[in-house]
Amino acid sequence: MSDADDGCFEVHWPRAPRQMQRRALAPRLDTLQGKTIAQLWDYLFKGDVVFAVLEEALRARDPDIRFVSWRDLGSTHGDDERETLAALPARLQALGVDAVISGMAC
Repeated sequence: MSDADDGCFEVHWPRAPRQMQRRALAPRLDTLQGKTIAQLWDYLFKGDVVFAVLEEALRARDPDIRFVSWRDLGSTHGDDERETLAALPARLQALGVDAVISGMAC
């Protein structure tokens, strides 16, 4: 330590600058009644259990909800992840999906 050292140190942020700007969120649905909800999952952890519980609870609240199962949409993670995600918007639109529940594990 020199006499000129005042106890302050230069600090550098360890992350790179943000590459994407924040965007506004999509508007929330006013109701789930009569809506089609897609379930997206990366096939990790217990999505099969979690989606079953969520589906049961949401149907108890709004019996006319329709679900597009994760079983029908395929994994959002893995060897063909890039192609699956690129095709997803058109697929969701073709299925008439109003909202998505996306589950992933750490």
